[in-house]
Amino acid sequence: MGIIIWLVMGGLVGWVASMIMGTEAQQGIILNVIVGIVGALIGGWLIGPLLGAGSINDGISIMSFVVSLIGAVILLAILSLFQRRSKV
Repeated sequence: MGIIIWLVMGGLVGWVASMIMGTEAQQGIILNVIVGIVGALIGGWLIGPLLGAGSINDGISIMSFVVSLIGAVILLAILSLFQRRSKV
């Protein structure tokens, strides 16, 4: 059951992040899930030490969603930088 929750939350986080970054037309559901899960890892790695590990690892909460969203937006921003550079 845990993997299903990861996939659903990853898809939701990736979708919201792609809407914030304006890339929703370029991504499908699989890429949204990947961006959401990798974004959660990035967000937990960057923001986790600031908030304390226990506050993020308590399961699904508003705080874990926000941290995952911040990580996903950072990931999409980095990817868009590389895409712009490769086109130049």
